[in-house]
Parts: sequence; C-alpha cells; structure tokens
Amino acid sequence: MDNYNILMNNLDELNLKRFKDNLDTYLDMIATGTKTALDSLYELTQMEMDFRKEQAITGCVKVANFPYLKEINEFDFSFQPSLDKKLIMDLMTLRFLEKAENIIFCGTPGVGKTNLAVSIGIEAAKRRYCVYFISFQDLISQLKKASNENRLEARIKFFCRYKLLIIDELGYQKMDVDSANLFFNLIAKRYEKLSTIITTNSPFSKWADIFQEPVLTNALLDRLLHHCTVVNINGPSYRLKDQMQFLSEDN
Repeated sequence: MDNYNILMNNLDELNLKRFKDNLDTYLDMIATGTKTALDSLYELTQMEMDFRKEQAITGCVKVANFPYLKEINEFDFSFQPSLDKKLIMDLMTLRFLEKAENIIFCGTPGVGKTNLAVSIGIEAAKRRYCVYFISFQDLISQLKKASNENRLEARIKFFCRYKLLIIDELGYQKMDVDSANLFFNLIAKRYEKLSTIITTNSPFSKWADIFQEPVLTNALLDRLLHHCTVVNINGPSYRLKDQMQFLSEDN
C-alpha cells in the first residue's frame, strides 16, 4: 500500500473526516504553488476543529430537549414594545449563569415567554453549558413517579446536573401538597448553585393558589427570587398576530 492510501486510512482511524474530505484539494493547491504546505496543514486542522466544535454544539442543543429551535435574532421585539430589549440582550451574555442567578418570565399566554427562554437556553448550549428544557407538568410527573418508585434522590440529582434548567408553563394547573413539596425540594437543591429559568402566566400573588400551601409558597419564592431577574411581558399574543392582522385588513 502506498503512503497516500496509508495516510487516508490513518485519517479514518483518527476520525479526521473534514481533513480527509479536503486533503486532495489542498494537495492540488500545494502542487500548483497556490498554498504552502504549512498553510494547508493549518487550514485543514482548523477545518477539523471547527467541524468538531459544530458537532459538539449540535449535540448540546439536542440533549437540551428544546421544543423548537428559535434564536434571539428571530424574536420580534417590535411586537412587544413593553419588553426591555437591552435587558434581554444582557441576559443573552449568560453572566447570570456564572452567578447562579435565576430568570422568571411572567406574562399572559402567547407573549413570547417560552421563545425567550429557549433563545437563552440555545445560547447557553452553544457555549457548552449543560442545559435542559422541560414543561412544569412533565417535571412534576417525573418527580412524582420517582418518589413513588423510591428513587426521588436520583431524579433530583439528574435535574441538578444541568447548569441551566428551563421550566416552562408554571401556573396552568393547581397542585397537591405532595407535588408542591417535590418541586420545592428541587428548587432548594439548586438554590445558589445552579440557574433556573421559569416561564409563568401567573403573578406571584397567585402562586399560593397554585401550590395550595402559603408557607411553602413563600419559602419557594424566597429561594427563586433571592438572585433573580423578573421579566414582565405585557402585550398581545404572537399566536394571534396573523389573525389580528387578517381581521384588521378585513375591516
């Protein structure tokens, strides 16, 4: 076997796919003097590193369990003039993660709470932070199931593996006391160590009705709000945007 084929086999063994796929092109450029051998090696290795970084980012985003992929550049700030864009862009720097701070997005259904939470989560995943997205209802279901199977501690440890936990749609249904305690235990474990983003359609004054335990609710809010940015979104629903435009044009 000649050295060329040995080299190609070695590249396969080392899993240097981008290097192998582009090697012939660079060998031709070296032969014609278009590229030096040193420049070619640099560009080929850089290409491989970029490819692996892209793969890692894709993997982090996939593991995060996002319901959809919408980044911050797709958010229509003009549709929500009450929203402080500077504040959102500051949150996008992810400084809050290093301080183990929380974010709570409050607002009526359809104003963009989940979209913003997902956008921040994607940015965190792209920077190789461990991120996980879950609906509040699914979270409680998993905690209750784990508790019934005597593996609650392991499940809470699972959720505490993530630097950023995004809990979506808190407030759509009332909870029993056991479920409220399970949620409190998780938040208490993450308190001042890890960041949590929560989206909710209920003002904090109504949380006692959701959790049906005023003392526990106060303790929960105390831990969530101690190091927290609260973003209130007052505006129309994105889901009704097209229908509203249609009705306006129809009139």
